[in-house]
Amino acid sequence: MPALFGSRLRRGATTTAVAAAAIAALSASQAPGAIPTDPGTSGSQAADATPSPDTAVTGNSPYYTELPPLTTPDKPGTSIELPVTGAAEAGIPATVLTAYKRAEQTLTEDKPGCNLPWQLLAAIGKVESGQARGGQVDADGTTAAPILGPVLNGVGFANISDTDNGLYDGDTTHDRAVGPMQFIPSTWATWGQDGNGDGRKDPNNIYDAALAAAYYLCAGDRDLSVEDDLHRAILGYNQSQEYLNTVLTWFRYYKNGTHEVPDGQGVLPVGSGPGSPSTAQPSPAPARTPLPTPSTTPKPSVSKPSKPAAPNTPSGTPSKPPATGPGTESPKPTPPGGGTSPTPGDTPGTPAPEPVVKTLVRTGTAKTTAVAGSRFTEGASVRATDASGEPVADVPVRFEIVGDTDARFPLGTARLTVITGKDGRAVAPTVRAGERTGTFTVRATVLDNEDVAGVDYTATVTARQADELARTADTALTAAPGDQFADQVEVRATYEGAAAPGVAATAAFVTSATDETVPADSPHFKDAYGNPLRTLTELTTDADGVLQLPKIYAGDTAGTFLLRIATEGGATLTVELTVA
Repeated sequence: MPALFGSRLRRGATTTAVAAAAIAALSASQAPGAIPTDPGTSGSQAADATPSPDTAVTGNSPYYTELPPLTTPDKPGTSIELPVTGAAEAGIPATVLTAYKRAEQTLTEDKPGCNLPWQLLAAIGKVESGQARGGQVDADGTTAAPILGPVLNGVGFANISDTDNGLYDGDTTHDRAVGPMQFIPSTWATWGQDGNGDGRKDPNNIYDAALAAAYYLCAGDRDLSVEDDLHRAILGYNQSQEYLNTVLTWFRYYKNGTHEVPDGQGVLPVGSGPGSPSTAQPSPAPARTPLPTPSTTPKPSVSKPSKPAAPNTPSGTPSKPPATGPGTESPKPTPPGGGTSPTPGDTPGTPAPEPVVKTLVRTGTAKTTAVAGSRFTEGASVRATDASGEPVADVPVRFEIVGDTDARFPLGTARLTVITGKDGRAVAPTVRAGERTGTFTVRATVLDNEDVAGVDYTATVTARQADELARTADTALTAAPGDQFADQVEVRATYEGAAAPGVAATAAFVTSATDETVPADSPHFKDAYGNPLRTLTELTTDADGVLQLPKIYAGDTAGTFLLRIATEGGATLTVELTVA
């Protein structure tokens, strides 16, 4: 502990109070156990849920306790070994920064009363993972290697038994905090989101993790412009006053100014937080499935602060961004739309004008049909381009569901806004079909710019289907003339081997397998007035795909009779009944 404290003080503690907070922050990382949330809750339910006061997103895992650099190095009381003062620490990797801004825009549309600033996500991302280990993510936002916290086995940390069978953290005995925003698996099961529209909820994807963190911070009726709500939201991430102080310090720092740096060239975190050299995991398999973790609990590493890094080399050392101080907007390394770097003859230091979006181009090849209650396989996708056809980044694109439909984007919203990435693309989250069948439109437009023509995707919702029907029991169905059958007919509908809920069905007595004529003397059902019914319509399977028919009454004629049950999608079953 003394070695870590000495390193921490030189990095940025300028007063005795801050130094004391640093010690307490390190102590807080050894916090006692947290109570996992219910992993059975769906994301849409989680949007309106309030996090339990006994539950922390991270399971109170360790976090990076570095503070931002000093803004006035010669201030009395500062350490004699001064840290870097601005440009490097203020830079946020491009994809990570885009993910934070997209999450803010989504919450602005979906929960405007929350007033979530993206800088709060950046502050938490800095403290939790050093902005995804300096922005080591691929083009889709997935980390190059899983970022895992230590095993939460009660040895120095919380004690949380496995809740995901190792799906996310590779550990089937205990949980570990996962990803750039450090969700424990049980909390991710409740709050996980698909932020990049690929149909998956991956805690190691910065788009998914940032959006999940945004909804968690905005839970209930929180207004993050109110100090009490802001503090309560941050403490829900890690229940430590020192954690709160650390996040708030970075939050204020980023609000004073930041800039984009290339992916992989952010400042690497220093210390013993998740993803540090002592806990970093090997590169994942091509399928990006979580890797097995070591059987031993990794120990926090003790790292001495380093000097500002040299320019990027093949060994992976981060490069040094332009020397600008906090609060200064620096030019982006890769300007949106390209072509804004000065050309020979330009006035040095004069930025070229920002490219202006002129066209939205459809880029998606999404399947346009989905069964009621299911999710479409791909989100609507467009690319914003300028007059020369070059992509334009940072363009707010609104996606809106138009038409007589109950289909919705995640969390039940009919419209949301997505910010285009460096390639000019904006991809909407996949739409979930409602119960109303028919055709509707997903429309993409540039927000507050009517001069750019919108792009329409046509989508169709078809009725729920079943491809197989089977009785749930194999008992013979017999009754005496004028009596009723003792057993009710119950069938289960499946589609591609899975239960098929909500499937429309009919049941009718037929003359033969090839003759659908309803015989007059066959067994029958009864209506509410006791009148015989030999055909039933508007039947629907339950949540388990099961359909139980009403009681069947035998007529006065002995013999063998056939009852045919048919469902939407073509599944049929013929049941034999005997009156004897």
